[in-house]
Amino acid sequence: MVLLTKRLTFVFSVITFFLLTMSSVAQKTLPDFSKQLFEKHEEFKEQSLIIRRFKHKDIVPLIEKLPFDVQPVGHSFEERTIYQIKLGNGQTKILLWSQMHGDEATATMALMDIFKFFQAKNDEFDALRTKILANCTLYFVPMLNPDGAERFQRRTATGIDMNRDALRFETPEGKLLKKLQDELRPEFSFNLHDQGTKYSAGMSEKQATISFLATPYNFPQEWNLNRTRAMQVICGMNETLQKFIPGHIGKWNDAHEPRAFGDNISKWGSSLILIESGGYKDDIEKQVIRKLNFVAILTGLQSVAEQSYGKYQLNNYESIPNNERFLFDLLIRNAEFVQNGKTIIKDIGINLSEKNINNATDFVFSSVIEDLGDLSTFWGIKEIDAKGLKVSLLSEFPEIIKQYKVSVKEVENEELNLDETASFLLTKNKEVKYIILNGQIK
Repeated sequence: MVLLTKRLTFVFSVITFFLLTMSSVAQKTLPDFSKQLFEKHEEFKEQSLIIRRFKHKDIVPLIEKLPFDVQPVGHSFEERTIYQIKLGNGQTKILLWSQMHGDEATATMALMDIFKFFQAKNDEFDALRTKILANCTLYFVPMLNPDGAERFQRRTATGIDMNRDALRFETPEGKLLKKLQDELRPEFSFNLHDQGTKYSAGMSEKQATISFLATPYNFPQEWNLNRTRAMQVICGMNETLQKFIPGHIGKWNDAHEPRAFGDNISKWGSSLILIESGGYKDDIEKQVIRKLNFVAILTGLQSVAEQSYGKYQLNNYESIPNNERFLFDLLIRNAEFVQNGKTIIKDIGINLSEKNINNATDFVFSSVIEDLGDLSTFWGIKEIDAKGLKVSLLSEFPEIIKQYKVSVKEVENEELNLDETASFLLTKNKEVKYIILNGQIK
């Protein structure tokens, strides 16, 4: 084990030395534009996309009017056109794609903002645009899974998760991504996703708003030149985002998944950078996280264009905390339950999930009581300290039922149980202090 560790350290040192040597001969680096990009994002924001449940027909007009090299490169299972947008003429090829899962739309919005950024001119970012486009050729594929986006679901219309289709290639969307990788042979690839909102950055109360991963190409999770470069670009993006969301950045699980595109693209020779958009308090439509994607991707492209990423070491990457599951959407601490005439203190962990309505153009929340008992090692995205407060049923307060038009189903429960809808009251001396309806504080 010691010998293996020493060998991996030596290999990593050789790779890092090589990258540092490359970086030393790179062109002069530009200033850090991240603060300005963050502050000026609104100027580049595509205002027609302000909710996540947009569809293919909503982005096609935006794509087709772009003053770039726009090409149809394939079709989905249901024959929706998938586009590639090409910018720049530099030596380093970079492929970026979003929404390979149809319900993961945050990065698609950010890419539309990036297109507007590259159309602008005569401002403080001219040097940045010139640097990226002179040194890199960018290939964007927004909304790789338009059929899934139509239903706002993860999987394609075939019912297959295309990110588990990198071995069989049963989906036309998966075949297209492999074709693009084979034809373009990009040095870098940006795989843009959304993740669940209840991941924490390490064992903490902070949501993992953005998570990164330099995907492993084999089960031993070895480091070669390509994976090392991805790791170093990620370190730069992490350093940038920490200025805006300190402590809210995580690292995705790096267990090797042989069916996944990220792992295989890394194996096929590209430096694969995974970006996962998680949650941020009260950012239901992920507009804050969209801005963070905008900043992270552009600063990542700058580091590639300048080859300035070589300064980062493996310990910088390993310092990013792993994604963990220590969060509930709502955590109520120290609530009093009266059972068989006795008072028992329990914490209540409540989670919410989104249910599509109106042809997947909108959603409603569905709640569940996920856990009861001692939840002192967990946190809530929202929390209530219910010390001295009793859990009461809605049926005890008919005026609340009438005021909020509570459904019969939510009233019929005779006690609070696991796996049920979270609708109840917190009271003191028969006075209502908190109303919880379907997992939300009223």
